[in-house]
Amino acid sequence: MTATDTRPGPPAPVPLPVRARDVLASEWTKLFSVRSTYWILLVAVVTPLGTSALVAAAFSHQPAGGGAPPDPLLPGFISLEYAVLAVAVLGVLAFTTEYSTGLIRTTFAAVPRRRAVLAAKAAVVGALTLVTGEVVAFGSFGLAQAVLSGPHLGVSLSRPGVPGAVLADGLILFVVAMMGVGLGAIVRHTAGGIAAVVGVMILPSILALLRPPWGGWLGRFTLLEAARQVTALHPATNLFAPAISLVVLLAWPAAALLAAAVVITRRDA
Repeated sequence: MTATDTRPGPPAPVPLPVRARDVLASEWTKLFSVRSTYWILLVAVVTPLGTSALVAAAFSHQPAGGGAPPDPLLPGFISLEYAVLAVAVLGVLAFTTEYSTGLIRTTFAAVPRRRAVLAAKAAVVGALTLVTGEVVAFGSFGLAQAVLSGPHLGVSLSRPGVPGAVLADGLILFVVAMMGVGLGAIVRHTAGGIAAVVGVMILPSILALLRPPWGGWLGRFTLLEAARQVTALHPATNLFAPAISLVVLLAWPAAALLAAAVVITRRDA
């Protein structure tokens, strides 16, 4: 090239933080560009709040001496099953919606690193469901304990063990949503992805019905038993300690996302 050559050189590479920001912004926009996201969040918040109050009221109106729940935090935990199903759908739809419309080809053309797309979707859905989960957990706790405080059956948030258990309640929604993202990427069909999430949550618990000592030992590794252990004010003595159960709980979505990271790069869109 001579001193008078004014041809432009190759474009400067886009810095990694800028690329990551753009992918995250794109996934955030896609998530909130469909009405189903708003309906799912409405169900995930309103339904468990109302259910926790109703369950607490059922305990508080039992005959004297028989109304105390086995665990003061049980009404809040029971109400989470409705929010769990909602965020499972949200996580699955993060991928399956694009597969059903064919938009996934455009996404992968714009972002050839497919694992970056998976990471961005997991980050966006994870951040949203983690915040939503904590709002639901503390809201359900407050409503339930307000109802239970009438017959003096409730507990205070300042009681040792209660803050951690309530925080773990909210974490469950994050865990299930991440499983939904991973399984949605693997299955690529909405109905199949939702069925897969429900199956992964429930079917392994059948192992807990095996004869001793196998049932008790294998039950420790199931998602439902780990969730109960980390959200209980009085953890069971025949299961892992809450700290280890938390590791088990987080291992389930980690395994789903790891499998999705492998599968997503080995087949066509």
